[in-house]
Amino acid sequence: MLAQATMWEKLGQEPVDVLVVGGGINGAGIARDAANRGLNVALVEMRDLAYGTSSRSSKMVHGGLRYLEQFAFGLVFESVSERRILLKIAPHLVRPLGYIFPIFKTGTRGLGMVSLGMWVYEALSLFRSPRRHKTLKAHALSEVEPIVDTQGMLGAPLYYDCATDDARLTLESALDAAHQGAIVSTWTRVTQFEKDDSGNVLGVRVKNELTGEEKSVKASLVVNATGPWTDKTRGLSKEAVKPMVMRTKGVHVVVSRKSLPVNHCVICPHPDDARGVFAVPWGEQTYIGNTDTAYGKVEGGVTATLNDVDYLLEASNTYFPGHQLDRNDVIATWAGLRPLLAPESDDISNSKVTREHSIEVGADGVVTVAGGKLTTYRKMANEVVTVSLKALKKRGHKLKTRRSTTAKVALPGAQGMPRGGLSQLKADLVQNASGVLPPEICESLVDTYGVRAADVVDLVKKKPELANPLIKGRHEIAAQVVFAVESEFAATATDFLIQRTQIFYRDDDQGLGALHEVVRIMTELLLWNDARQKTEIARYQNDVATSRGWRDEIAQEKSA
Repeated sequence: MLAQATMWEKLGQEPVDVLVVGGGINGAGIARDAANRGLNVALVEMRDLAYGTSSRSSKMVHGGLRYLEQFAFGLVFESVSERRILLKIAPHLVRPLGYIFPIFKTGTRGLGMVSLGMWVYEALSLFRSPRRHKTLKAHALSEVEPIVDTQGMLGAPLYYDCATDDARLTLESALDAAHQGAIVSTWTRVTQFEKDDSGNVLGVRVKNELTGEEKSVKASLVVNATGPWTDKTRGLSKEAVKPMVMRTKGVHVVVSRKSLPVNHCVICPHPDDARGVFAVPWGEQTYIGNTDTAYGKVEGGVTATLNDVDYLLEASNTYFPGHQLDRNDVIATWAGLRPLLAPESDDISNSKVTREHSIEVGADGVVTVAGGKLTTYRKMANEVVTVSLKALKKRGHKLKTRRSTTAKVALPGAQGMPRGGLSQLKADLVQNASGVLPPEICESLVDTYGVRAADVVDLVKKKPELANPLIKGRHEIAAQVVFAVESEFAATATDFLIQRTQIFYRDDDQGLGALHEVVRIMTELLLWNDARQKTEIARYQNDVATSRGWRDEIAQEKSA
């Protein structure tokens, strides 16, 4: 059973070869690669998997077309290569999406220059993009994206990258690590590094944030993959360190698809500062992003402000004039911190800071990775483990390892995928669940879990009441709560409603209507007392209130 309490119990019972601190996409990828090579691995995360940046990204797996302007050809080549790998190992989570980039007479980019960039972009991918690009004239764009204002438009290149569920990509990487023997302990905060007399880190002291229990974990090597918290973690060594990362905040807003019905990711320059802003189709919703502002502190929640929301709505209303949005149209927001490599100069704008990554082996022996992109997480993880093995060898550790195969081995939800792909998988599950679940719920389960959707159906067959929807009119069912607790490390209502599903962002009331039922089911499984139930309800209500904090500014604005 892959339950949080089970993992906590295992943690620290025996020394591990590699202890990964941080359960974001990089930490999960490192744990997966290390376990794949045969190492004894543990991963600890102070909250839930993908709690921070890795569930609050723009949800794109892309080569970074704009990086061509910075002549970052190596980064683009690496990204498009990794995009192809992720399409193979996680086709249920990484899916092709068309991107439209209208070029206007008043813009700073010429159509010819952008078109040339498209050819370079495809050449760097060895012409293996999901589909070839083309340039649309105004009338052709109006056919595929009728709500885009084409006045003053020179043309609209259409090219293909991918979209993903970032939280579940992180989760499945951690699941694959666990399936290969790794311990994945969430809600586990590192409170200090434990060192020998020479100052080398030999393990960590951790605290269970849900129970208050503490213990020590011995490790031959510790890896710091804590993203925005990188420098704070490095500071546990009590040594003055030059910052490795700078943080910028990226905000997105979610609206109903009925309010903004786009069919592709449409990218346009913001009318105020020309920064690229995009609208992305997301099932029954559309999300708009994003901002890029400097952010210093990492304590507390990172939230959208009223200025952030208005900034994104202004861009949308400029380019989709027939579908004007106002503040009341916003269903939800999310805000995350980009942990970018700290630039040498303060004169570099946030959007031009490199998306490359850096790996450091500290004087205390801790390996730290900083920077990078969601798209390249698997390759970054591979590099970190390779550096870690060299560091271990230098210290005299002789470990038998095998070659990494993470580029070839599918993530759990794609293992055993039928030859017909997702469409065949959906048809098979609909047939398997006939009389148990309706087709639309089966298809939703496949989109979420891939081949593992059959395990959720099995839960319903054993206990038919688990077929009940958590929210009337939505596809999420009670069985998913059980599955999240027993098989996906979920330990709180927030874990389920935000990271395991997207109810928090997609439901009109952000999942508040499902909260008590989710807590009831989790109580049956985890034997929570009354106080813990109240804590869970209050925690999630606070999560929702925090995400809506920008609305409080409206009241203040009116009273001023």
